[in-house]
Amino acid sequence: MTSLATPLPPARGYFRQELRLALRGRAVAAVLALAAALTLLSLANGLALVARQERAIAEARDGQADYLSAEAAKYGAAGSAGTAGYATWHLTWDPPGPLAFVAPGQRELRPTVLRVRLLGLQAQLYESEPVNPELALAGRFDFAFVATTLLPLLLLALLHDLVSREREAGRLRLLASLPGTGPGLWARRAAVPLGLLLAAVLLPFLAVALWAGAPLGGVLGIAAAVALYLAFWAGLALAVAALGRGSAANASLLLGLYVLLLLVLPAAANALVTRAVPAGQGVALALAQRQAVHEGWDLPKEETFRRFLREHPEWADTPPVTGRFHWKWYFAMQHAGDMAVAGEVAAYRSALLRRQALADRAGWLLPPVGVQALLHRAVGTDVDAQLAYQERVQAHHTALRRFWYPYLFEERPFTAADFARVPAYRPAPPPTRPAAGLWLAQALAALAALLAAAAALRRVDPSGGR
Repeated sequence: MTSLATPLPPARGYFRQELRLALRGRAVAAVLALAAALTLLSLANGLALVARQERAIAEARDGQADYLSAEAAKYGAAGSAGTAGYATWHLTWDPPGPLAFVAPGQRELRPTVLRVRLLGLQAQLYESEPVNPELALAGRFDFAFVATTLLPLLLLALLHDLVSREREAGRLRLLASLPGTGPGLWARRAAVPLGLLLAAVLLPFLAVALWAGAPLGGVLGIAAAVALYLAFWAGLALAVAALGRGSAANASLLLGLYVLLLLVLPAAANALVTRAVPAGQGVALALAQRQAVHEGWDLPKEETFRRFLREHPEWADTPPVTGRFHWKWYFAMQHAGDMAVAGEVAAYRSALLRRQALADRAGWLLPPVGVQALLHRAVGTDVDAQLAYQERVQAHHTALRRFWYPYLFEERPFTAADFARVPAYRPAPPPTRPAAGLWLAQALAALAALLAAAAALRRVDPSGGR
């Protein structure tokens, strides 16, 4: 970026001149164009993913009514509640929030449309995990990835030689002799590229988000999180730029800090959290539930009912099953399989929540981890949101079982008219959790970095040292 050593009028004139100088530099223009292009590409990628999920949900919902009508025609005439309950699939879905395109998060790893039957639920919940979450650790190309991983690199490219390029060009002594210089000069020179980079990123984001109908409060919150995060990196870059080293040395040091803060320390924190809180895999729960059901075929029917009636004592007075097979015994065995793994399921969910809590605490110390947590929480794509969807599926499955049990245990006929009374699934928006700790940590990290930069810049020595 070209520099001029001409005295400037105070305040607004300084910034106008710095802005003119910044926009004149080809490197700055290239960086800003690249930032805007990456932002638009990431937003388009996120919007396309959300559109695909919304299409899949709409198609599934459109087809569900016709499917139930066909099931009613097929099984309603026979009047068998067991056959109808066994064969009928019931639709659940997890609609994306209005800002899900910013950071799809767990929505890329877990199903957003899930059909369930009256059979054991846990196997149905966890056998549909299509992606190993560990394969997604590198991140997806979404706005959150661009903001947290790529933008710091572009900012460091703009600021790493803020002081050294003046020294290497022989202009530092002249700049120091002019009125209105000192730490304020470097603050202005850093504020202009930082502001331009934020504008190149946030203006396209604001335009796309508002065009997509996202709520203004959420959009401004995401913009504030990105601004705080880049302020942290700006402070770090200025502190290094003031060390009195050459441009290449500054770039090497900042790149090392970048790798440390964005790759090494988060990976170490993730390894520590994983080791501290073992969680296993959801597929293991599905296998355990299926194994419990398979073992139920060899258990005495009285034992199966004894387990089932612990949770459903209201059916204790129904006639016993004396033959080899009865639908109410079969569905009691299926639910007993769920009950057999209830402790493991609770431990698994608790482990996921504890991991999330520990990751949030790591975000208090590591701004890259913290801003990722903030973004995923703000748009409703974190672990909490995924577990909330599973809870809604479980509540719907429970409602279905309670609807079907009177037909099974009292041996009522289940006709085509009864299909119309089957409970319908009702989705809910993703939950929100307070994030005051993460917000405070991001603000303190940015403030600390900027104060360290200001202190370092006050010690810049025009003669060549510090």
